[in-house]
Amino acid sequence: MKFLRNVAAIGAAVALGAAALTASAEDRSKWPKSFTVGTASQGGTYFAYGSGWAKMVGDAIGVPGAGEVTGGPVQNLALVHTGDLAFGMTTMGPAAQALAGESPLAPGVPLDKVRAIFPMYQTPFSITVLASSPIKTIADIPAGAKIGFGPSGSTSDTYFPLMLSALGVKYERRNGGWTDLGGQLQDGVLDVIAFAAGIPVPAVSQLEAQAGIRVIEFTADEQKTIMSKFPVSAFAIKEGTYSTVKGDRRSVSMWNFAIAHADLPEDFVYAVVKKVMESNPEMVKIHKAARTTLAKHYDKNTVLKWHPGAVRWFEENGYKIPAELKD
Repeated sequence: MKFLRNVAAIGAAVALGAAALTASAEDRSKWPKSFTVGTASQGGTYFAYGSGWAKMVGDAIGVPGAGEVTGGPVQNLALVHTGDLAFGMTTMGPAAQALAGESPLAPGVPLDKVRAIFPMYQTPFSITVLASSPIKTIADIPAGAKIGFGPSGSTSDTYFPLMLSALGVKYERRNGGWTDLGGQLQDGVLDVIAFAAGIPVPAVSQLEAQAGIRVIEFTADEQKTIMSKFPVSAFAIKEGTYSTVKGDRRSVSMWNFAIAHADLPEDFVYAVVKKVMESNPEMVKIHKAARTTLAKHYDKNTVLKWHPGAVRWFEENGYKIPAELKD
């Protein structure tokens, strides 16, 4: 206090500046000492992307950040809602279910303390087999094929079994982390892996290098059927995504968004969003899927309310958040 009185004595302008700095420090004192981002299993895109942006943001704002292995989008929604995690990542399908009280982890309980903070990328649904497999189309998948669908409760595990069932595929369901499932495919324990993850999927790239892969595309009719039944849109896995895959592969995708607990300080979330949205080249170095981590894709969220800190950044930069998606 003596210091502030001395500063005030040397001029009103300087005193006002000191007061502003003090207020800023008081606001920052409300920030968490560290933060964690809920991702998914190791070997998947969520883990690489989420751990990367957590560290990048943490280094930039001076609050240590890290990714945490979780069961993926469905579990992230629940953990952020309860406040066990400050941040997470999810897809729009599970988000809509969670808000409606239809989360398999909390049936009947609307997970309404979750807020959107920035768009991430589209999650393509892709089917991968070894290059040596006789399976070349979805119709070739034999009855009783052992298919890995990723971690239990993940977007892939939630939607891909239903999609394949809608296309008449009869299978034995297997769950696990992507890296583990990739090893099982290589060892012949699995016949197929049905991935829902940003591309290139690290586990697929590893498989490609070690054993060779084939990415199975949807036919036009199969794609149309899936789009009519599930909250997905048309997508093409471009040639060059994996070095040995020639030609584009027809698929479907679902948008991903980063999420935060509703009660996090507004200025803290603003700082997080500002760093991510204004650092796309740095984000792309973390993972190529971040090429679509761009502010213009904010409108792909039609489900979750936005955190006030995110609203502030987007509206400062000319993007209008719909009134019904604000607190």
